Amino acid sequence: MTKLPGKQMVVEALKREGVDVVFGFPGGAIIDVYDAMEKDGSIKHVLVRHEQGATHAADGYARATGKVGVCIATSGPGATNTVTGIATAYMDSIPMVVFTGQVPTSLIGNDAFQEVDIVGITRPCTKHNYLVKDVHKLPTILKEAFYIASSGRPGPVLIDLPKDIQNQVAEFDYPDKIKLRSYNPVVEPHTRQIERAFRLIEKSKQPIIYAGGGVIIANAHKELRKLAESIYAPVTMTLMGLGGFPGTHEQSLGMLGMHGTYCANMAMANTDLIIAVGARFDDRVTGKIEAFAPNASIIHIDIDPTSIQKNVKVDVPIVGDCRRALKKLVRVIEEDGRPQEVWKEKFQPWWDQIRAWEARHPLTYKKEPGVIKPQYVIEKLYELTKGKAIITTEVGQNQMWTAQFYKFDEPRTLLTSGGLGTMGYGFPAAIGAQMAFPNKLVVDVAGDGSIQMCIQEMATAMEQKLPVKIIILNNQFLGMVRQWQELFYDRRYAATEFSVTPDFVKLAEAYGAKGFRATKPEEVEDTLKKGLETDCLTIMEFAIAREEGVFPMVPAGKATTEMLLV
Repeated sequence: MTKLPGKQMVVEALKREGVDVVFGFPGGAIIDVYDAMEKDGSIKHVLVRHEQGATHAADGYARATGKVGVCIATSGPGATNTVTGIATAYMDSIPMVVFTGQVPTSLIGNDAFQEVDIVGITRPCTKHNYLVKDVHKLPTILKEAFYIASSGRPGPVLIDLPKDIQNQVAEFDYPDKIKLRSYNPVVEPHTRQIERAFRLIEKSKQPIIYAGGGVIIANAHKELRKLAESIYAPVTMTLMGLGGFPGTHEQSLGMLGMHGTYCANMAMANTDLIIAVGARFDDRVTGKIEAFAPNASIIHIDIDPTSIQKNVKVDVPIVGDCRRALKKLVRVIEEDGRPQEVWKEKFQPWWDQIRAWEARHPLTYKKEPGVIKPQYVIEKLYELTKGKAIITTEVGQNQMWTAQFYKFDEPRTLLTSGGLGTMGYGFPAAIGAQMAFPNKLVVDVAGDGSIQMCIQEMATAMEQKLPVKIIILNNQFLGMVRQWQELFYDRRYAATEFSVTPDFVKLAEAYGAKGFRATKPEEVEDTLKKGLETDCLTIMEFAIAREEGVFPMVPAGKATTEMLLV
C-alpha cells in the first residue's frame, strides 16, 4: 500500500472525488498543501482576493453543477474569513468541503501566531467539521467529508489541517464507501405515507404545490412537473425553489411570501391542501404563523426529518429524497387511472378563483418619464437572454426584483443567498458558475451596496479570463433597508444613503474590464446588448429610480394576505 504525506493525501482525495477546481488563498499554515497541488498539477486552483470570495465561488460552483464545491484557506484570519460563506452554504443546504490550515498540533491551545479555533467557531454553521490530529485517520476523514457534504440534506463540511499533519507520512488507504453508525439519512419514502398523501389529494378541492430548494438539490424538477401536470395543480415556489418548476408554465403562480405575487399568497391563504416539497416553511413564506393557511391540510416531503413539524403542524410527513417521493406519488396517481381532464374539471372552480386573483393584482410597476425603473431592466434582461442565462444575485431589492421579473424555467439557473441573505454573494458565486460552465452566459444582478462587498474579485475574474456580466442597479442607497425606513420609520434614512459611490465604469476599466452606463430608459436596451455581447468581464450600471420599492410586500409580523401593493 502507498505511503503518502498528509498534504498529498488531500490532493489524491480531491482527484478521486472528481474535483477539478479549487478556490482559495494561500498562507503559511496551508502552504504545504498548496505545494503538493502545484507539484501534482492536475487540479485547477483559482486564486481569489479574499477568502470569503473563495467560499462563495465554491458555493456558486456547487449550486450550478450539483457537485461538491471545494475551497481552501490558511489558519487564523484566513479561516475566519470563510465563516460568512460557510454559513451561507449551510443555510441553503449547499454541498461544500472547506480546508483550513492550522498551527502544528504541539502549539494548539498556546495562542500561537495565526491560531484560531475554527472548528469551534464553525460548529454551529457546518454540517460537520474535523480537526485532524492523526495522519493515519486522514484518508477516512477525507472520504467522510465528501460523503457527509453531499448526502442527505447537503451542507458544508470543514477539515482543519495542522501543519505537522500535512507533512507526516502514513498509508493512504482511501475507502471506496463510507458507513457511519450515527449518520444514516433516510432516502426511501414510506409507501404508506405516499398512499395517505394521495388520499388527501383525492379529497382536496383547492390544492397547491409549494416547492422549495430541495426540489433543485434532489434533481426532482421533472418529477415535480409530472405531479403538477398529472393533477393540474397550481405551483408556487420559494426564492430557493425558482427554476424547480418552469416560471413560464401556465400552472406557475410565481414566488410566494414576503415579496411574492398577490396570487400566490392568496392561494396559499385559501388552499385546503398544501403539498410541500423540499421546503421548510420559513418566516419569509409564512408571515404571521397563526394566520398561515388556516384551512389547509399539509403534506410535507423532505429528506431532513428535523424540518418537518418544525414551524407548522403537518398532517402527512414524508421523510425521504424528494425525487423518489415524487416518483412514488406520481405512480400512485397513474395507477388510480384518472386522466388529467378529470382532475382539471375537479379543480376548475379553484383555478377560476386563482385567475381572478392574477387579474386583480398582477406583478407590475409604475413607469415614470425619463426614469429607469429597475423592474424594466430585469424585464429587458430576460427578453434579451430568453431565460437561458445563469443568474446570480446579491441580496436586497436587486434580488427580489430579479425573482419577480425574470422567469426561471430551468433548475440551477438562479444562484442566490436565500437563508442567510449574504450581501456580496452574487459576484464570487458567478465566478464559480462561470468556472463550471465557461461557455454559458453568467450574469450577476447587484445593487451598488452589495457589489462593493466582494468587488475585489474582479481581479480574480480578469485573471481567469471569465466573461461574467455584472448588472448594477444603482440607487445610491442600501435599497431594501431604505424601503423599510420609508414605510415604517417616517423616512428617517439612518445610515442607508451613499454620499460617495465609485464610478463603476472607470472601476471596470481600472481592472481591465469593460464598463457601460445607462441614465435614461431609452438607453437600457442598448446598454444591455453591448454588455452582454462583450467577450470579457463587464459592468453594466443603471442609474435607477432612487426610492423605488419592491412590491408586493408583507410587513413583518403580518399575515401574508396583508400585502402592501404598488
